[in-house]
Amino acid sequence: MNFLRKASTALLFAFSLTTGGQAMAQDTVQFNKQLLADFGAEIFGDKDFSNLNNYMNEDYIQHNPLVGQGSIGFQNFFADWFNAVPDWNYTVNNLVAEGDTVWVYGTYSGTQKGDWLGIPATNKSYSITAVDIFRIEDGKLAEHWDVIDVYGLFKQLGVIP
Repeated sequence: MNFLRKASTALLFAFSLTTGGQAMAQDTVQFNKQLLADFGAEIFGDKDFSNLNNYMNEDYIQHNPLVGQGSIGFQNFFADWFNAVPDWNYTVNNLVAEGDTVWVYGTYSGTQKGDWLGIPATNKSYSITAVDIFRIEDGKLAEHWDVIDVYGLFKQLGVIP
């Protein structure tokens, strides 16, 4: 009987640790998803960089060679893009999170009215999809990778045939 009591106590303890750990992991995943949703709404929706450091580490690591490193590199790249494409728009199609990583599948669109990426203004509209992958560290964006339809972008802008 004593053995059964100890075994069932151990099982209950293990179960509470497991479910408690799952709840904490779920909270982290929800936090990370909300962080990206808020970041996207403020930075990409409102085009407001004033709270960028609330969302992103100063030493943010960027794996896209067109975008500078750190929060300054990010801000410079997107400020240039917003200026060149006054009707710049981003739509989130899907957002998935696991652990410290969030994947965002979305659509970038607009009309290129100014010089951008060394391309003179084309006055052409584009709509491309991308997957952006973010690693979260200490509640902020720490690292980023992306897969973007660059061929589609250049084709729509008339840069390539």
